[in-house]
Amino acid sequence: MTTPLLLVHGGAGDLPADSRAAHAAGCLEAARAGGAVLIAGGSVVEAACTAVEVLENNPIYNAGVGCALTRSGRVSLDTAVMDGHSRHAAGLAALDAFPNPVRIAQAMLEEPEVLLVGQPASEWAERHGFRRVPEDELTTESARVQWHKVVEEGADPNFAGGTVGCVARDAQGHLAAATSTGGTMGKQPGRVGDSPLIGAGTYADSVCALSATGQGEAFMRSVFGARVADAVRYGEAPNQALKRMLERTRDFFGGVGGAILITAEGDPHFYWTTPGMSHAWWTPDATGSGI
Repeated sequence: MTTPLLLVHGGAGDLPADSRAAHAAGCLEAARAGGAVLIAGGSVVEAACTAVEVLENNPIYNAGVGCALTRSGRVSLDTAVMDGHSRHAAGLAALDAFPNPVRIAQAMLEEPEVLLVGQPASEWAERHGFRRVPEDELTTESARVQWHKVVEEGADPNFAGGTVGCVARDAQGHLAAATSTGGTMGKQPGRVGDSPLIGAGTYADSVCALSATGQGEAFMRSVFGARVADAVRYGEAPNQALKRMLERTRDFFGGVGGAILITAEGDPHFYWTTPGMSHAWWTPDATGSGI
């Protein structure tokens, strides 16, 4: 038996000072919600998805409600879930407006396909009981303001991150990872980032689970998640593997960001190459959060 652990992030970037407390508090709320699932005997996948659902429902993050918009001002969502014990994985990309995309990926875990994209992904979701909603239900005034700054004024599209993710471990040492995002503000319609790609922004196996956030193209080029997981599997310390690969992704592939990681036993690990990354963790005996 090992100590259950749940770790979440709310995106890596340069958060305004007046938003930091809310970002940290939102992460802590999500970590506690996922932890409650574990305490009640729920699966590690359910715990990770519950935590991400809480973050998707919080408009301060870039996932679900409050998500970033494409260059044409539309909603386009990316998400993935992986069960480290079974190795089942599912991702959806360029998904239409659905309130909690992580739950769609969770429902897809038993399917033979690993990734669905665009309109077929949305149609699959509707066939399996998920409700497509008007885009206004997920679009906040803050997102509209930021869209105008990025698309019309040339502001940095990744100024404050906002992708959300969770990694979880149960008492048996089983691991899971889940990630959800609206992507880069003002992105090209049809653009897919690293979050829904297994082995890039989301990954879990019997050794470790991780969720990444940042400039997705660089994380895809570096095959970030798989490289970190392999390094840990072959003996590199988890915190060192995270640091090395995040710095390599920055220096060699030109993208900054952050990631969270847990192993089958031991403490939570997190690192970022941006000014900060909101995060929080839960165990049965303690919680914590930070930026």
